Amino acid sequence: MSEQKLAAEVRTEFGKGFARRARMAGRIPAVIYGHGAEPVHITLPSKATTLAVRTPNALLSLDIEGEARLALVKDIQRNPIKQIVEHLDLLTVRQGEKVTVDVPVHVTGDVAPGNVHNLEMTTISLEAEATHLPTAVEVSVEGRAAGEHVHASDVVLPKGTVLLADADALVVNVSEAVEIVEEEETAEEAAPAEGAEAEEQSEAAAE
Repeated sequence: MSEQKLAAEVRTEFGKGFARRARMAGRIPAVIYGHGAEPVHITLPSKATTLAVRTPNALLSLDIEGEARLALVKDIQRNPIKQIVEHLDLLTVRQGEKVTVDVPVHVTGDVAPGNVHNLEMTTISLEAEATHLPTAVEVSVEGRAAGEHVHASDVVLPKGTVLLADADALVVNVSEAVEIVEEEETAEEAAPAEGAEAEEQSEAAAE
């Protein structure tokens, strides 16, 4: 994963009022913590930061008023309605340092005809180098039939990563596709019957 370079500004103001003014000025409030140091409160450019954090576990190369620092995005707070980024929690990391991350699981391939797959784990916990974080892990279900499972221990991990999730945890489950044809036919059969009953009531009323 490549580093996203961003220019940060140290902030000394806090609270909702400041956060609102910062966002109006095109900045996103953030806090950096880790390595036993005091948290550093900063603001980041909205447009570039929003693009950078589209990637899970984004690694940011920050220029904090002349001081270079690497930081991993640990939490993103978004507006529940507009979904814009309102605040970031960042973790200071160093070259070669091992960190724990939850990586998205992507399913590839097609199961055997008449079957469907169910993704039971959308992310999987791994340990990896902070500067070489995988963006996702892939799980193939090609040709798998009902009753087959993919557990965490079956996942092919990216080079340099270690599985932290329970090895027996179920990642993907394959089952038979559920037929709903009978239900549809029952509904169609009921519709004419209801129509006939309404017609009989109408004729009776006319008499």
